[in-house]
Amino acid sequence: MVVGLGNPGEEYVSTRHNAGFEVVERLARRAGVSWRRSRQAVALCAAADLPGAGRVLLVKPLTYMNASGEAVAALARWHRLRPADITVVYDDVDLPLGAVRVRARGGSGGHRGMASVIEHLGDEGIPRVRVGIGRGRGDRDTVAHVLSRFEDDERPVAEAAMDRAAAAVTALLTQGVERAMNEFNTEPKETQRP
Repeated sequence: MVVGLGNPGEEYVSTRHNAGFEVVERLARRAGVSWRRSRQAVALCAAADLPGAGRVLLVKPLTYMNASGEAVAALARWHRLRPADITVVYDDVDLPLGAVRVRARGGSGGHRGMASVIEHLGDEGIPRVRVGIGRGRGDRDTVAHVLSRFEDDERPVAEAAMDRAAAAVTALLTQGVERAMNEFNTEPKETQRP
């Protein structure tokens, strides 16, 4: 199962905090699959055949970010998945804009959506792919920053990062977390803004 974290609703579309949604949407488009409302959880799901990975359930929780774990845990129980069988994709203000990081396990790093997933699954051994959104410019507070949309000059960098994150998810599923970390935990040139 691959879970993209974000907030439902038109007002949150294309915001920084919805980077996880945008990554799983890319995976769904590439697989040519549609989103459907889950009967087991408050979430949209798409069953995709990813080359080399087999059948994968793509998930967008509709519980709002801070309660993401409710939907993830319900689907994990229904499909009898262990935490290690679930990959979570989300935004990270502590990474520079455009950076992508793969990890096999760990804490939430202050991300409330990931904290909810860890709490509801009762385990930190959850593979994850983090998309750097940076801390922003000027005196904007963190909440306002993550709920804002990318500036025109940031959007190409963000798009490249989300493409890279989708590739990182595929690599994680097909080659394992260690190889994905070796390939993707480097600083791409596109993280540098002109």
